[in-house]
Amino acid sequence: MDLKEIMAVNLRRKRHDLQMTQEELAERAGLSTRYVGAIERGDVSASVTVLGQIAEALGAEPGDLLKRTGRGSKS
Repeated sequence: MDLKEIMAVNLRRKRHDLQMTQEELAERAGLSTRYVGAIERGDVSASVTVLGQIAEALGAEPGDLLKRTGRGSKS
């Protein structure tokens, strides 16, 4: 899995853990819902600026969204 895919999985998991919709996350992060969806699908790579905006909106550290965790991860 590349970093784009890792971020997609971690972002989706964290957002679901917080019971937040893509619309709510997009509004909190100052992004469009379509862009958040594209990031979660791994269709686009988020810039470090966007990574920071998303992490802040989720109450997480940016690095947490890039960590390889869970099933099937390779360290």
